Amino acid sequence: MLIDTHCHLDAAEFADDRSAQIDAARAAGVGRFLVPAVDAGNLDAVAALSAAHADCRHAFGIHPMYVARAQADDLERIRSRLADGSAVAVGEIGLDAYVPDGDLPRQTEFFEAQLRLARTFDLPVVLHIRRAQDAVLGALRRIRVRGGIAHAFNGSRQQAEAFIGLGFKLGFGGAMTYSGSRRIRELAATLPLDALVLETDAPDIPPAWAARQRNLPANLRRIAAELAALRGMDEAELIAATGRNAVAVIAGLR
Repeated sequence: MLIDTHCHLDAAEFADDRSAQIDAARAAGVGRFLVPAVDAGNLDAVAALSAAHADCRHAFGIHPMYVARAQADDLERIRSRLADGSAVAVGEIGLDAYVPDGDLPRQTEFFEAQLRLARTFDLPVVLHIRRAQDAVLGALRRIRVRGGIAHAFNGSRQQAEAFIGLGFKLGFGGAMTYSGSRRIRELAATLPLDALVLETDAPDIPPAWAARQRNLPANLRRIAAELAALRGMDEAELIAATGRNAVAVIAGLR
């Protein structure tokens, strides 16, 4: 099954044509969509997508770039919603050291609290790790969870192997389709196949053929074809393998 393991279908960019874009992705062969929350304010929105579309699944969490506006009781709201059993993962959570004015101590506080929630509810996590791979790995070693997905992986081979060793799959999407993304393309081509999953991050991180445009979940099919070409393998086999990997790490994507 072709699975988009990371797409923000609830985003405002899809307000005018959300259903049409979901249908277009289905027509391209996408059979599952994982929609992670980014803050306490969109928990209802991502859950509503799952309720409205049988092929959508959701995760609950507070994104590191949104912790600055998080309220004191937001972690309790996340806990309460996780307790209802509808979420298949905790996410999108993690650390972001790319934004110059990011408050890393506050990000870390929220990240580690949500790792503990994932451990409490025995759920995998969907990680945001931009320019923060080693710090995220350190937190994961301190607070062990059942694995998950390292979204938009852009680290070193050593870091990739460390995430894999902790039970994580690595998400590859639009960034991999640019010829100049040599490190990402090399990793996508040579890491163990059973460590890889596909994603769009729609509406963000558009692929090379849609640079500076809104990214769409239907692009996942061409992203899969690009990864298959990089690895020199049949596209159908690549889709089947990455689908198995996604379900293996996030069982709720079945």
